[in-house]
Amino acid sequence: MTTLTVDELRAAIERELPGVRADLEALVRIPGIAFDGFDFAPLERSAQAVAELMRGVGLDVQVSRIGDGHPAVIGRRPAPAGAPTVMLYAHHDVQPVGDLSQWESEPFEPTERDGRLYGRGAADDKAGVMAHIAALRAFGCGTDDDRLPLGVVVFVEGEEEFGSDSLPGLLAKHKEELAADVIVIADSGNWDIGVPALTTSLRGIVNSFVDVRVLQSAVHSGMFGGVVPDALTVLCRLLATLHDENGDVAVPGLVSGEAAPLDYPVDRYRAEAGILDGVELIGTGRIVDRMWTKPALAVLAIDSPRTAEAPNALVPAARAKLSMRLAPGDDPKSAYQALIAHLEKHVPWGAEISFELEHDGNPCAIDATGKYFDAARSAFATAWDGTEPVEIGIGGSIPFIATFQELFPAASILVTGVEDPHAKAHGPNESLHLGEFARVCLAEALLLHNVAEAAKSA
Repeated sequence: MTTLTVDELRAAIERELPGVRADLEALVRIPGIAFDGFDFAPLERSAQAVAELMRGVGLDVQVSRIGDGHPAVIGRRPAPAGAPTVMLYAHHDVQPVGDLSQWESEPFEPTERDGRLYGRGAADDKAGVMAHIAALRAFGCGTDDDRLPLGVVVFVEGEEEFGSDSLPGLLAKHKEELAADVIVIADSGNWDIGVPALTTSLRGIVNSFVDVRVLQSAVHSGMFGGVVPDALTVLCRLLATLHDENGDVAVPGLVSGEAAPLDYPVDRYRAEAGILDGVELIGTGRIVDRMWTKPALAVLAIDSPRTAEAPNALVPAARAKLSMRLAPGDDPKSAYQALIAHLEKHVPWGAEISFELEHDGNPCAIDATGKYFDAARSAFATAWDGTEPVEIGIGGSIPFIATFQELFPAASILVTGVEDPHAKAHGPNESLHLGEFARVCLAEALLLHNVAEAAKSA
């Protein structure tokens, strides 16, 4: 088998991009949401559409699920003798659309504006699915001119946005089929438009609830106010202890670290985050440290009477949902206990307090050294016309990466992605930069080429 050259792969990606885009748009039109309360039939259609795409590039395909979980799709092709195997991961489920009035076009009707393709899942992560398909099509997979030089297994999950509850079971069930020398997880992003990146650290997560109670039931705010504390005031005072005067997390015992030596200009950060004029940033240290390697704590919601319905009565109980992000090196179980200890110490006026863990996930750090990481850097630099990739962290959490590290300790794990700082994943008007998507597709094809070549030199 004759190996394709870099120029041939570049030409092949250009040839395949129109069809890849058409298939991406077809996927975006399927509203596959794994959250409770939604119609799950579109997830089944989405899985079948992904399965057909995999069959089109000559893979042996199975749709798999654990119990009542949502469908994952696995496509596999064994490696030639002596060649490595690469696992290509993505997910086909998407976030709910939220407030439809905030969308400038229909979320499940892909729409191009100013070089970007808008639609829910256009970036996160159906473009990741199609980047994998594009790379395989570039090698002629599924045709008579098939020149893929290594083995591949494509693993497309169906409930990542809802917490990946089935993933441990899927990995255990298919461990032998999924085993690979290199794992490419296409669920992150790049540093900027025109600047590729490898993600080498991700924060962990602890989502939990705190409840406070002061009364058996509501009582008249005039007759008892001024003596009996109301639960909302108790909760507000308690939540205010979670940060110090600078906005740093004030819970003792959490891990902090230092991020990669990247400069994130304040003006760029404010613009990308959409911070209102006059609103100050919180925390101390470099922005990249605050985002990637220091803990963060946010109050996501408070259960309390609605203002339009609230009587003149002291609120007997209140609940808040907290989201704590953990630096690489921290442990979710010990971090949760540290949070409980802090809240128990600071609850005011002897109010009853209780806790409930919703879910947690491990942070991770990736040692991005070795021949396969070098192969990736070379592929990225070529696809971005000489711009070397930078190493970045992610403030968000993808806990299953730690699971991959545990199950496949010998594999090189490359966390890549199609998003850029303007993609607005999870928000209204999510979009994909089409020029960057073309580079991502080329980079993945070159990565497969480079991994095969690197294995020969071992």
